Amino acid sequence: MELERKESLSRAEAAKRLATFAEALAAGEKVELDLGGTSLSLHVAEDVRMEFEVNVTGDEIEVEMELKWSTTPNRAARRRA
Repeated sequence: MELERKESLSRAEAAKRLATFAEALAAGEKVELDLGGTSLSLHVAEDVRMEFEVNVTGDEIEVEMELKWSTTPNRAARRRA
């Protein structure tokens, strides 16, 4: 499954969405994503891999943050061992 959504937001609206996501991520293993009329519930593993990327092309800046985790419970435990 792959889902992509693009929209234009004010800086304040973008910050609010990121903060809401971050708070849910820190609070527990379940994160609800609001997709404009539809919501998606994700169970997040204790261990998460994160990639941060910045691209500057001419007068445009792109920032990407990618989070990945395994849905297999024992996989994360084996990585820590």
